[in-house]
Amino acid sequence: MKLNLKSIQFKISKNFEFFFVLLLILISIIITQFYNSSKNIAHKEYIKIFNNIYFQKTVKNIFDNFSPKYLKIDHIVVPNESMSSILKKYDVSEKEASLIIKEIQTKLKINTLKVNQKISFTINKEDNIISKLVFPVSKTRKLLFSRNFETGGFLAKDIVANLNRRIIYKEGKITQSLYRSAIQKKIPANVIVEFARIYGFQIDFQRDIRRNDTYQIVYEVFEDDNKKIFNTGNIIFADLNLSNQSNAFYYFNDNGEEGHFDINGKSVKKALMKTPINGARLSSPYGMRKHPIDGYNKMHRGTDFAAPEGTPIMASGDGIVTKASWCGGGGNCVKIRHNSSYSTVYAHMSKFAANIKKGKRVKQGQTIGYVGSTGKSTGPHLHYEVIHNGKRINSQTLKLPSGKILKNKSRELFEVSKLKINVLKSEIIAGIN
Repeated sequence: MKLNLKSIQFKISKNFEFFFVLLLILISIIITQFYNSSKNIAHKEYIKIFNNIYFQKTVKNIFDNFSPKYLKIDHIVVPNESMSSILKKYDVSEKEASLIIKEIQTKLKINTLKVNQKISFTINKEDNIISKLVFPVSKTRKLLFSRNFETGGFLAKDIVANLNRRIIYKEGKITQSLYRSAIQKKIPANVIVEFARIYGFQIDFQRDIRRNDTYQIVYEVFEDDNKKIFNTGNIIFADLNLSNQSNAFYYFNDNGEEGHFDINGKSVKKALMKTPINGARLSSPYGMRKHPIDGYNKMHRGTDFAAPEGTPIMASGDGIVTKASWCGGGGNCVKIRHNSSYSTVYAHMSKFAANIKKGKRVKQGQTIGYVGSTGKSTGPHLHYEVIHNGKRINSQTLKLPSGKILKNKSRELFEVSKLKINVLKSEIIAGIN
């Protein structure tokens, strides 16, 4: 109650001072008008008023109040900053800083602050005492620490935004790039990234997309009552239409099965084949070895599979042939780009399969050539390489998820889910939902 009474007294005092000044000004105007014929007398009256000590103190008080007593600070965290260093920057004493840090640490650990995190606090400019501090925990949660002037400590309040789920449908035509088109449609950047990830093992976004290709996307957002979006959720439907060919995926989550699946219930998650040849044996693994022809130790950056000449060689994954020609020591070889990150190489072929040439799109398991012993080779075999971001890696230790196909009960549930998504999408387009 002491604080409230003081506040009331301060307001009354402040209002009285303001009223008094107005009254003095009014009196001065009346005096001026009344003694308009006698300027010397009016001037003397003005001098008396403005030389009045109480008048001078009152005016000073009013003008002092134009400069706020409290300073509001919104600090954006930069690398290697701590709460202690931030508060020190604004001349908060070590004692005061220690008090507020201790209060915060009772609620959460703040050993490491997140870069670009906004920490807001209000300090008294006279003594640099913190009256309020807001510490963000997540996009939807923040902690408010308010000064308890009776105890000298702080009262903590957990503020959580009440969010609502909303489904958004967007479609567009690609004129320059998918990313630019999606940004123009005001699709959040993290949704675009997720969209690209879904198609990552089927589409090379730099080479496979053509002008006027189209896309559709249905995704979740979580927003407050004022329609401010705090976060995005799953992409529940995606379709990248390339050269009038649909490539639709549906989000499905039930009984441990989660992810995006095509219309036939096949997972978007695909793996490159570790052994793109049937009936072969691993004759030389990835790693250091004595070269069978050159005779010195050399890094073997692929895997050799021995097999009879003419044995079919398969594409280990969907992709585009970037090379089908002579490769020096590799003899006849084929190189396939699977996406922007992964490529594979198949060397020492006796010949190429029909229609296998640069620019040809191939499917996983498709025959691309036949085992031979061309180039630097001591016998019929396949030299197989996996290249990730320009670096050759061991194909046999490569861990990539497989393209699982939903079966039995999971497949039934997926079909129901797919139907619901299609209906929802249609309703949104029609403006019903």
